[in-house]
Amino acid sequence: MRIPHSSPDRPETEPKQLQIDQDGIRQLIPHAGAMCLLDRVEAWDATRIRCASASHHRADNPLRHAGSLRAICGVEYAAQAMALHGALGSGQRSRAGLLVSLRSVVCAVAHLDGEPGELTVEAERLLGDDERAMYAFRVLAGKRELLSGRATVVLAAAGPAAPRSR
Repeated sequence: MRIPHSSPDRPETEPKQLQIDQDGIRQLIPHAGAMCLLDRVEAWDATRIRCASASHHRADNPLRHAGSLRAICGVEYAAQAMALHGALGSGQRSRAGLLVSLRSVVCAVAHLDGEPGELTVEAERLLGDDERAMYAFRVLAGKRELLSGRATVVLAAAGPAAPRSR
């Protein structure tokens, strides 16, 4: 799958209205099966991405606990949007990453599964390089913000891991 992307010489000024469905998403991020929470990419540019999901309604959502999906689970939705943004920007499948820091996280609701319709997941890259990135994120139901914050992600090293010395 060839991924259209912007380059530093020719940054995008308008968000791409490129729709990528869940099958396309699964080709770009390391999440598989029901753990792929996003249904589609609605738009993206060099710094932002907007995705949609209705997986918060699914009984088989792997983040459910005791029959409920807590709002803090929206951080995983945002992390998947960040991984997608990185893949689209680089033109390559996203490497595995570690969420190493969350800041200024605000949950405006206790649970996501009671929200009607789809969730909108937005992420904006604030800074980063090939090894780490900081994003601001929001999860919305309609125009109502359910969760927001900032996250720092460190990506796994590219290629095979170096042998450990004893």
